[in-house]
Amino acid sequence: MNSDFSVATHALVFLSCKNTVLSSEELADSICTNPARVRKVVSKLKKAGLVDTKEGSVGGCHFGGDPAAINLAQVADALNVTFVEATWHSGDQNRDCLICSGMAGLMDELFSDLDSRCKARLREITIADLAHRLLSDASPI
Repeated sequence: MNSDFSVATHALVFLSCKNTVLSSEELADSICTNPARVRKVVSKLKKAGLVDTKEGSVGGCHFGGDPAAINLAQVADALNVTFVEATWHSGDQNRDCLICSGMAGLMDELFSDLDSRCKARLREITIADLAHRLLSDASPI
């Protein structure tokens, strides 16, 4: 996973709370990143229907939906995020040893299951939940 998920989630919470059109520069200032990165992430959120954008001198991004109806799994899906994955595999599937030849596939199954469980948990957390937590010092997620 890269940090695009954090950028997107921060942007969505900020936009939902501000309830106005914000430029990529304004979003970048809150997120503490650069506007080009924000635009890249926002374009994926727009494609998924999670934000609206407006072009022009007063253009920018606007949260177009109900923050209670958008969950973090939707954000992850918009960005095609995988939270748990193997970037390296041990063993060699062409070897005679059952452990050596089977471990990579077994680990892939385990990581896939963990990623699915992570996304199931994220379906339970909405943008509104995060905004509420930040603005009211509610109990932890």
